[in-house]
Amino acid sequence: MLLAELNVRHTRRHMPTRRVALDGSYVPTSGPAYGCVLLGAVVVENLGALDDDQIELLPRLLHDARTGLHVPRIALRYRLQTDTHGLDRSRHRILGEDNTYLSGGGSGRQVVLELDCHGRAAPQVIGAVMAAAALPDSSRPIALRSIDAALRSGVLPEGVVIRRLSEGVPGLAPFAPGARPIVTVNGDDLWGGVPSERRWAMEVLGLRAGMGVELHDVQARFRRLARLAHPDHGGSPDGAAERLAELAEARAMLLDHERPVAASRG
Repeated sequence: MLLAELNVRHTRRHMPTRRVALDGSYVPTSGPAYGCVLLGAVVVENLGALDDDQIELLPRLLHDARTGLHVPRIALRYRLQTDTHGLDRSRHRILGEDNTYLSGGGSGRQVVLELDCHGRAAPQVIGAVMAAAALPDSSRPIALRSIDAALRSGVLPEGVVIRRLSEGVPGLAPFAPGARPIVTVNGDDLWGGVPSERRWAMEVLGLRAGMGVELHDVQARFRRLARLAHPDHGGSPDGAAERLAELAEARAMLLDHERPVAASRG
């Protein structure tokens, strides 16, 4: 059962640009207020990875959020926006899951805090504050107080199971042009063990799960797909710049990873 969810869209870890947006959230503030718990947990989980300048800027961001955040704007050296085109996604959730006890054979329900850890820390903190600021006037102060309380305590909520997803959300297709649902064989995720960003880059260049990545193949695929996407060679001018930028980013990511591997092979 889904109790709360935060979807943060952001530039991928390897990219020099810094952009953050939201892509739908479920942040309940009544009853157990699991939405508030989730926002506070996301901030606490990522706070230690912020640099000194970002930590110094965070109180100002929280102050501005009291009246809602107007975008586009700059916060913690990131551009806050509504456009999600080409952005990666980190998904954080609180779930109610059935749990079977080993002793006695009884069953019950456990609360699971699921934290997506594959992206940079700053966008997660910013996304949590943006989600609080986007709430109605009656709910926004409750969410922001929860974030303030979490910052003071500096600890994750007790009584929940913590599940960290270091490779991104299992089974979530990368945000690549024409990306298809993850292919499985006998229920097994063929992308298992492949980090989200590498998965994205492989999808952009048309590499399937389980395929080897070779330097010459990456270059050849990039040249072919870039030629097809370019308007001078018959590609549609609509979105051509974004498509070419994604191809270049995917090539750079895979080459940066494969060059040291190739060098180690001699």
